[in-house]
Amino acid sequence: MSGNGFSGFDHSPDERTGQAEAFDAIGPRYSEAFPHKEGQLAAGRWLLEALPPDSRILDVGCGTGLPTARQLSDAGHRVVGVDLSAGMVELARDNVPKAEFHQRDMAGLSAGGPRALGLFDAATAFFSLVMLPRREIPEALRTIHGLLRPDGLLALSMVEADVDDCPVPFLGHTIRVSGYLRDELRQVVEASGFEITGEHLESYAPASTDVPPEIQLFLHCRRRA
Repeated sequence: MSGNGFSGFDHSPDERTGQAEAFDAIGPRYSEAFPHKEGQLAAGRWLLEALPPDSRILDVGCGTGLPTARQLSDAGHRVVGVDLSAGMVELARDNVPKAEFHQRDMAGLSAGGPRALGLFDAATAFFSLVMLPRREIPEALRTIHGLLRPDGLLALSMVEADVDDCPVPFLGHTIRVSGYLRDELRQVVEASGFEITGEHLESYAPASTDVPPEIQLFLHCRRRA
C-alpha cells in the first residue's frame, strides 16, 4: 500500500499537484499546439461503430473535452470525463455541456466507494497514461478494467518512447512523461486484462515548435473477464 492510500499508485501528492498545475496554466494552448487529432478522432469512430446507442463512456484524462468527449457526446452517448487539472475540467464543461466532468486523480477511480463513478460500456485514455511513471501504468489499466462491464471497450493511445517518468519541456512548463516501444506496450496492455483487437500508428508533428514530432500508438482493446 502506497503512502497516498491507493495500492499501486505511489506518486507523491506534490508530484501529482505539479502535473495538474502545469496543465492548469497551459489551458487552451494545448489545443492550439495539437490542432489536428485525426488518430484520436479515428479511434472515437471505432467506438461509435462498435457501441450500442446511449452507451456510458469514461474519458480518462479528458483535457479540454475536445475532440473526444464532444465527439462521443454529440453522437448521443453518456460521457463522464475525469482529469486531474481543475483548469482542464472547467474548459471541458464549457466545451461539452451535455457531458459530465469531474476533477479526479486516476488513483481515486474505482468501481466502489463514496466517490464511485459506476460501471461503463467503454473508456478512452488518450495520452493520459503518459503522465504516470511506468510502475503505475499497469495499475491504471487494471483500474480501468475494473470500471468496464464485461466485454467493455477501451480506446487507448500513447506516444511511442522508451522513457520512464522523464522531465520534458512542454509549452513553457516542465512535465514528467513515460512511454513504451510498441511491443512492450502491447504486453503491458494484455497483461492488464485486455485483448487488443486493432491498432494504428500516427506520425504527428504538433503545431508548436516547443513540442517535438512524435509517433502516436492507438490500440483498440476489449476487456477480458
